[in-house]
Amino acid sequence: MMIWRVFILVTLTLINVVLFGRMIWGSTGLLEYRELKNQHVALQKQLEKLDAKNLSLSREIRMLQSDKPYMEKMIREHLHYVRENEVLYLFDDAIKTTSGGTRDGGKN
Repeated sequence: MMIWRVFILVTLTLINVVLFGRMIWGSTGLLEYRELKNQHVALQKQLEKLDAKNLSLSREIRMLQSDKPYMEKMIREHLHYVRENEVLYLFDDAIKTTSGGTRDGGKN
């Protein structure tokens, strides 16, 4: 009779150890939960940044559609348009920022 009690106690203890291990290190355990929670926080931050960028781009689109002076300013800055009797000077910094960071206009 005593042997059965010891056997059942050992078996239940082993089962508890296995279940505890799975609760901590298993595919749905606490460590995986913490990692997923950290990923969720990082994705939330990324989403907030993208929402802010989206809002900024939406404002710029509205301004380009409705604000003539702003539209002219952007055309002149990005496409290097000039008015009659104007001279355009391009410096290395301007070339790098408008061509994607290379001096040869983005060509390799």
